[in-house]
Amino acid sequence: MKVEFPVSLPADDARARLHALGEYLSNRHGISVTWDGDSARFSGRYKRLVKIEGNMVYADDMITFDGADPGFALRGQATGYIKRKLAEYLDASTPLDSLPRR
Repeated sequence: MKVEFPVSLPADDARARLHALGEYLSNRHGISVTWDGDSARFSGRYKRLVKIEGNMVYADDMITFDGADPGFALRGQATGYIKRKLAEYLDASTPLDSLPRR
């Protein structure tokens, strides 16, 4: 499953917001997020139902998430969730400090 999401924020702001999203996923859902520069590895389960395994790369004003396909029945929900969270955390009108970490 591949999801691409354009980024219009300055790079440092986008990185900080992506790290905040990683904290949220770890604290809220127990998803392990391991960073290596502008790449992150995700591993865990969302609501104990959907296995989350994949990599996210931030490069050239684009975020690319490439991960395990949860199957036909859950693919749309998984893709929608990833896009909604990226949109929420990369929204310039929302101050970084107000983004949920739990």
